[in-house]
Amino acid sequence: MKRRRNRPTPRRHRKLRVVRSVILAAMLAGGTGIVLPAVAQTMSDRIAARSTKAKESKDKLLVDAQQLIYNREGNTVAAVGDVQLYYQGRILEADRVTYDRTKNRVYAEGNAKLTDETGGVTYARRFELTDDFKDGFVDSMLTITADNTRFTAPRAERTDGETTVFEKGLYTACEPCKDQPEKAPLWQVRAKRIIHKNSEQMVYYEDAQFELFGLPIAYLPYFSTPDNTVSRKTGWLSPTVISSNRLGVGFGMPFFWAIAPNKDLTLAPTILSRQGFLGDIEWRHRVDAPWVTGSYNVRAAGIFQANPGAFLSPPYGPGTRSWRGSIESTGKFYLSDKWKFGWTAIAMTDRWFTRDYRLHSDAIGANYFKEAISTIYLNGQGDRGFFDLRAYHFRGLTAYDWQRQQPLVGPVLDYNKTIDIPTDRFVLGGQLEIDVNTMRLDRSVAVYQATGLRRLDAPYGLYDVCEFGALRTPNYAPPACMMRGVAGDYARASAQVSWKRRFIDPIGQSWTPFAFVRADASWMSLQTTDQFSISNGVSTSILRNADQLNFLNSTPAFAGRITPGVGLEWRYPFIARVGSGTHIIEPIAQVIARPNSANSYSRPNEDAQSLIFDDSNLFDWSKFSGYDRVEGGVRANVGVQYSGTFDNGFGVNILGGQSFQLAGRNSYAQGDIANVGVNSGLETRRSDYVGRIALTPAKGYSFVAKGRFDERDLSARRIDIGASIDMTERLSGAVYYSRAAAQPEIGFPYRREGLLASARYAITDKYWVGATALLDFDRHLADKDFGTKTSAIYPASLGFGLGYKDECTTFSVNYTNSLRDVVNGSRQRSQQVLFKLELRTLGEFRVKTGQNEYNTGDTLGQFSQTE
Repeated sequence: MKRRRNRPTPRRHRKLRVVRSVILAAMLAGGTGIVLPAVAQTMSDRIAARSTKAKESKDKLLVDAQQLIYNREGNTVAAVGDVQLYYQGRILEADRVTYDRTKNRVYAEGNAKLTDETGGVTYARRFELTDDFKDGFVDSMLTITADNTRFTAPRAERTDGETTVFEKGLYTACEPCKDQPEKAPLWQVRAKRIIHKNSEQMVYYEDAQFELFGLPIAYLPYFSTPDNTVSRKTGWLSPTVISSNRLGVGFGMPFFWAIAPNKDLTLAPTILSRQGFLGDIEWRHRVDAPWVTGSYNVRAAGIFQANPGAFLSPPYGPGTRSWRGSIESTGKFYLSDKWKFGWTAIAMTDRWFTRDYRLHSDAIGANYFKEAISTIYLNGQGDRGFFDLRAYHFRGLTAYDWQRQQPLVGPVLDYNKTIDIPTDRFVLGGQLEIDVNTMRLDRSVAVYQATGLRRLDAPYGLYDVCEFGALRTPNYAPPACMMRGVAGDYARASAQVSWKRRFIDPIGQSWTPFAFVRADASWMSLQTTDQFSISNGVSTSILRNADQLNFLNSTPAFAGRITPGVGLEWRYPFIARVGSGTHIIEPIAQVIARPNSANSYSRPNEDAQSLIFDDSNLFDWSKFSGYDRVEGGVRANVGVQYSGTFDNGFGVNILGGQSFQLAGRNSYAQGDIANVGVNSGLETRRSDYVGRIALTPAKGYSFVAKGRFDERDLSARRIDIGASIDMTERLSGAVYYSRAAAQPEIGFPYRREGLLASARYAITDKYWVGATALLDFDRHLADKDFGTKTSAIYPASLGFGLGYKDECTTFSVNYTNSLRDVVNGSRQRSQQVLFKLELRTLGEFRVKTGQNEYNTGDTLGQFSQTE
């Protein structure tokens, strides 16, 4: 007779109802078992034995289900109802999970879902797995990886715990359409077999085709890609395609070699239909040592040109040079949390190489004025100070650059330290600041430029000379000519110690007395014997270094100066709350007393040539932009500032002022070898008026207008206006307008006027369009003098782009048109179209095509040197 207390019913299947309980189960092989609650203590001794062994094992299974069904005859255990199984970081979910103890197999059916230890999720109609969930078969499978990519297949098999084979599989990184999930994604790869090997971190596609909107557009018999766990891996990278009238059509297939976790090598050969084989190799190395961390790279590129005659002859191009190439390197190393050391260096066979062959370089700036800058530096940054030591080598890339006129600069030292003085130890208190700058440069050929209309050499029309009249008579002397840079060695050291302290009196006035002493020492050894001839066999222009003596009226090898100064700054802010706004009106006055500055024609001016007097330097102690010039005499700077902020977000700031030379020599009236200071708005006793209006009407809107106005008739000498909008995620744009009056004394005989506008509009959250325009409003003035008719509104460059971006695809088309970009050397139309397609996880594909006609200068046609 059966004992009913051991068997609640005589039925074949006994059910134990476990409502939302979490239990330890022995459903896996290797002796694991199930620990049941008290109601299940009457199960067989075999279950109890397995349960005991499971407690001793670290690989335990957690089960959450509504029912647990044990079939003794079939030797199976089934979990039914919202089943969740947790084992070794994996989670198996289904309506029903059955464990066959004889076959050591797990079957999951109904809304089956398996989450692996990496976060990847697999959905299926039915799972048939080994007891550790590592191997098995899956029917009607959908796998979503941790980075949201998708594999689907009617059937898949996983073997050896690391290889998954998807039969008739599909792969995509695109999310399904929310409204029509059955609709084909933007792109997908359909393959006879997709094989994912975890140990190799690779996915292989056999007999595959690439589909766009469900339509096949490309057939690939075999290819492979890294899986979602890979950040860097040895293999082929996305191909590149270029097209150029001088290079022909080119195809490149880069190869990436991950030598070690901190080292890699990239080989990027390109075959060009007109020029042959272009080699490109880059080495990268990351260093992580106890005393230094950082990285560096070395890149080299070169080609033996098959058709060098496709390029322009010197001095407008590289000519018939067969071998062309470049080598460059960058590095940055952190010695501590405050100190870093690094470099950027590049060497090229000619200035056109990287541009002609569309090679990106970290050493070539992306600004409007192109130049290759090599530098090495040591930098330290503290809480109240910094140290910077570096050296520079410049390679000019513009139409008018002559390499012999480019300086070699170094070492350049900048040091600054701010020290707070406690009043309990020193009566004066306040703040002490130390500022040090040293510089040395060497140049082979002096740099001259004519005042008024620019004069270029007769043979090529590229290089600045001071030759006048029909006979091109040389006149390398002021005022007809100025000197931008000296030939020879020049070194300078400057140090300044300053003190200031702010006091607030009982009625709210701010008084800031200050004092400083500055010491400058310079050493100069001019090169005055060399003479350089620019000739094309028909005409000749000559540059002589001896002519620089016409600009420097005193040339001692060593010179020094000490400039002490004292001053006082006063501010009295009036604050009022009116209605919904807060208003601050603040009159400002500043007086600085110093001795007269030294003779500005006795020493070079290399670093203080960019003097622009505006609101930003109205209250600077010295308005020169560098250390080679220093302000002297007694000067007063006065102005008034208004600031208003309102509860609705509107803000306004207005500043206006003027500067006065009260006593002593006006440093800005006497000029120097580059005429700096002349026509600056500061050369008279009463300076021009300067002002600024800044508005923020609402969040995302800004408007700034700055100007300098003649002190006699208030005519505009310089106007700068900028407005930007970023009001929504869809619309952004900016407009900048600038106008500067003619300054013939410093080489600008015509007014300079132009407008730069850019805009980007997101049509939807995925589609966008954008446009840029650079308009030149003054070119017609210069062209008229040279007999060329040009529109008053001249489009210097135009650009247009459109694109698409979603979670899996980025596509863009950009068109640029530079009609005559004189600054970077192009004398004719330059057009370029760039297509870019990026498929997430598969790679990026670019096609760049364009037509460029460059007329740039580098070497002299016939070069001679006499002692």
